Amino acid sequence: MSQTLSASTLLTVALAPLVGAVVTGVFGTAFGGNRIGRGLSHSLTIGGVLLAFILSAQTLQSVAMDGARFNETIYTWMVVGGLKMEIGFLVDGLTAMMMCVVTFVSLMVHIYTIGYMHDDDGYNRFFAYISLFTFSMLMLVMSNNMLQLFFGWEAVGLVSYLLIGFWFNRPTAIFANMKAFLVNRVGDFGFILGIGLVVAFAGTLNYAEVFAKAPELAKLGFPGTDWMLVTVVCICLFIGAMGKSAQFPLHVWLPDSMEGPTPISALIHAATMVTAGIFMVARMSPLFELSDTALNFVLVIGAITALFMGFLGIIQNDIKRVVAYSTLSQLGYMTVALGASAYSVAVFHLMTHAFFKALLFLAAGSVIMGVHHNQDIRWMGGLRKYMPITWITALVGSLALIGTPFFAGFYSKDSIIEAVHFSHLPGAGFAHFAVLAGVFVTAFYSFRMYFLVFHGKERFDQNPDAHHGAHHGHGDTHHAPHESPWVVTVPLVLLAIPSVVIGFMTIGPMLFGDFFKGAIFVNATAHPAMQELGKLFHGPVQMATHALTTAPFWLAVAGVACSYYMYMVNPALPAAIKARVQPVYTLLENKYYLDWFNENVLARGARALGTGLWKGGDQAIIDGALVNGSWKLVGLVSAVVRHFQSGYLYHYALTMILGVFVLMTYFVWR
Repeated sequence: MSQTLSASTLLTVALAPLVGAVVTGVFGTAFGGNRIGRGLSHSLTIGGVLLAFILSAQTLQSVAMDGARFNETIYTWMVVGGLKMEIGFLVDGLTAMMMCVVTFVSLMVHIYTIGYMHDDDGYNRFFAYISLFTFSMLMLVMSNNMLQLFFGWEAVGLVSYLLIGFWFNRPTAIFANMKAFLVNRVGDFGFILGIGLVVAFAGTLNYAEVFAKAPELAKLGFPGTDWMLVTVVCICLFIGAMGKSAQFPLHVWLPDSMEGPTPISALIHAATMVTAGIFMVARMSPLFELSDTALNFVLVIGAITALFMGFLGIIQNDIKRVVAYSTLSQLGYMTVALGASAYSVAVFHLMTHAFFKALLFLAAGSVIMGVHHNQDIRWMGGLRKYMPITWITALVGSLALIGTPFFAGFYSKDSIIEAVHFSHLPGAGFAHFAVLAGVFVTAFYSFRMYFLVFHGKERFDQNPDAHHGAHHGHGDTHHAPHESPWVVTVPLVLLAIPSVVIGFMTIGPMLFGDFFKGAIFVNATAHPAMQELGKLFHGPVQMATHALTTAPFWLAVAGVACSYYMYMVNPALPAAIKARVQPVYTLLENKYYLDWFNENVLARGARALGTGLWKGGDQAIIDGALVNGSWKLVGLVSAVVRHFQSGYLYHYALTMILGVFVLMTYFVWR
């Protein structure tokens, strides 16, 4: 292909999923009279995403092989003063990689959905939603300006609200989608403040123009304070990322979002929505590099998320929630890499994680289907012989997640740990401890789930909640488990392949080559982590063999060994430990009481403040004093004054005589 990319091709990538979503959403649902059936609905949406994936793959090849780039405005929406509001695309290594990841994972989820949602009444509506979600994410990653970035940002938030609450007759789903929506609004408030500050001081929304003015912005202070302007801008932008990418303390929405159907868990929590914040910070690297304070803030928040969310994964019994907490923890790892100025490592982990986390979510969904919609891992066991494809793909995903050498997750996770080791920021010591300890924790809870589900005694016939298991008409709970149909297992196999090989194949060009040249900027003098990593890298084979002697590998082995001993060899031990450390268990079970704090302190405080403003401000001051008080005062004054206007002549004469008397007395006394 040529050095430049075609605008029409890029428009097709973004709009193909939108066309599928609109046609299916209108004509495949009651809204448009159910004119097209299930087969045409899923064919249209899958066709749109397949086309987007093929064109994205061609674009990636052109970017990687020929150095092709694209940065143009497609459409000018409006011009306000000197501020241009435009729709445009920026395609470089970072964007092309994200386009491929988003479209490939979305395609796998679309195919998988045919099997998973087979018996659901909202089949067509679901396909319309996930296709619309794909369009929103593509608009976000392909944008060349902050207006379009914000549009994509809010659009994925809106569609995720629809998807999490897809089963809207369930109160828990409605609560979960409202929680996700509200928590994301908190982060988005910070995000739009950051964008507003950029517009106010740089006078443009275009990435290239903002980055060109970055050195000037670095010299400015934030008005009225002694803070650097760029520090405030970066922290505001990162607060947006904390909401979208579920960083502590704005992470509380993500575990509850498991109330949506499993394909959504894979789409939202693997490759797309939650990685938007990571992508955004990497894209804004020219700004973040100017503020060590902001980078340190990013580093510490990521470290807290990586370690403390992992602890919560240990006590979960819902198969999807275990994977959800591992997503939170891995997002923390990515954020730590961003804070250490290893942006390319963060994005590399984003890519490898997308494949193995989508694989784990879809494998969890396959297990849920196989055991007739039971999600409690305590009532599974021994599924290996009933579901061989799901078993082997779940094992591949788990090995990739814990960073087993030669698997995809190993290359990115090890690089993060090394990068933090070389960081000079004040929070680097704590962050290095957190990501190292997180290796053991991740290995422990991942293989706890794996052993309880696929090995050991069969417990699915002992489930006390079995009679509740068949919701949505999904079948009988008394039959033996069974392997899922091919529309479920093929995406599992196709995701398992990159979960093994993608890290080995891409670590060289992505971390130490020119793949991200021009997309990610690092001040190597101030933040030498990537330079130091480059000196140590002698190829993927050497990296994997050397890892066998390092702490992360043995911590992972220890985590797997502990989980095997506690859940396969000596299953009485976890209960004994729980009895000994009951307060810690209670703390974890209540998720560090953050939900309690949000509901009882923040929500009630906000409600009390609102009630106070309504009753005290609106009713008492505005209605009571200003509006009603003014006419009451006029009425009172007029009631008194009217007595002086009686119409009788002798009253007026008496008033005049009294007036003259008062005046004479006044002047005599003076």
